[in-house]
Amino acid sequence: MPVKADDHQRMPYQYPQPAEAALEIVEPHALPQDERIWVPQAENVDFRPLCLNVSQGYWVNLLRVRKSGVLSRHRHPNPVHGMVLKGKWRYLEHDWVATEGSYVYEPPGETHTLVVDEDVEEMITLFQVNGVMYYVDPWGKHLGFEDVFTKVDMCRKHYESCGLGRDYVDRFIR
Repeated sequence: MPVKADDHQRMPYQYPQPAEAALEIVEPHALPQDERIWVPQAENVDFRPLCLNVSQGYWVNLLRVRKSGVLSRHRHPNPVHGMVLKGKWRYLEHDWVATEGSYVYEPPGETHTLVVDEDVEEMITLFQVNGVMYYVDPWGKHLGFEDVFTKVDMCRKHYESCGLGRDYVDRFIR
């Protein structure tokens, strides 16, 4: 029986995937129902890892903030992408506000001060951070840093302490 051209549209790829390819990450509940999945970063500031790519040096996470005020002042040598899922935030250095549904591209090298205003109960933003975030004071003096490896360490410590186990984070590491 001949195969019609449109029958091929619903046919999966017929060859094996590359053996070296990393496994997909599929999180059916990216906004977790289990509060323990949120990793504390500071008082009333948590992140939820989605992908911790140690081979390419980037991470994707949800950042959740449940307080108002200055969250951090930082710069990064590589681009950052963000999408606001809930609430809003802004940078003191700019006149725009990232509101629910906003996409933000942060160019490499820029230094900015993230603020959540008083009228926001909870802010959740999906961020992809490439490389390192350097924390600085208002004059650019280095105060600390985060990279994918510090994120993995934070996750391991938190997941061990909350009963999920140190290796719970492995599902997000590529």
